[in-house]
Amino acid sequence: MVTYKLDKPLIKIENLSVGYQTTKVLDAVNLEIGVTDFIGIIGPNGGGKTTLIKTILGLIPYWEGKISYQISPSKIGYLPQINLIDKDFPITVFDVVLSGLAGKKGLWQSFSKGDRLFADELLHQAGISHIKNKAIGQLSGGQMQRALLCRALMNHPDLLVLDEPSTFVDNQFENELFEWLKKLNETIAILMVSHDLGTISSHVKTIACVNRQLHYHRSNKISAEQLAHYNCPIQIITHGQVPHQVLAAHKL
Repeated sequence: MVTYKLDKPLIKIENLSVGYQTTKVLDAVNLEIGVTDFIGIIGPNGGGKTTLIKTILGLIPYWEGKISYQISPSKIGYLPQINLIDKDFPITVFDVVLSGLAGKKGLWQSFSKGDRLFADELLHQAGISHIKNKAIGQLSGGQMQRALLCRALMNHPDLLVLDEPSTFVDNQFENELFEWLKKLNETIAILMVSHDLGTISSHVKTIACVNRQLHYHRSNKISAEQLAHYNCPIQIITHGQVPHQVLAAHKL
């Protein structure tokens, strides 16, 4: 069992710049992810949110800067956007969950009885143990997100990275998801991308606004004026007696 230094971040990002071909997407980004952090990442489409987490995961090389890890890459659980999953791939829910150990076990190594029992336990926690033998192409959006979250937790991660986890799910699952994440955050750091500030602000501990650059807000409360100052135009959803939306102008 690895013991981390609580006074040091699990991941420290310094002056990070990332791009594709000749287009810079992220510029001079700085961020520290602590052992008990629950950080919500917000920002406009195309602002670099997904690019940032993929760079942290090592899926995209960066141009400049530095990323320091106190954590092994194998101890980062990742739940990608649901639209990136090939639903035609012939695999069951149970095998999807077990695939979360592929990085540790290798693609062709067998799974132990303990691995299978833990997969069953996660499926039970997620409320989908009754569909463990279904093909992923038969799942609803909420069921798919549950399965993918179980997969992300299979290797007992110390950091959980979620890219739009509440997309294509119903309100019941969204509530259950955030309750589960709250409990997980007692022992796991969480980094979550979302387009909905109104929803995540009552669940995350801090907020990072990403629109090419990153502005870190050490609270889960953030105003429209602060978003404008950060140059972080996003859709703000306000819940009340008369639900409505405020769409901030997107300055290019």
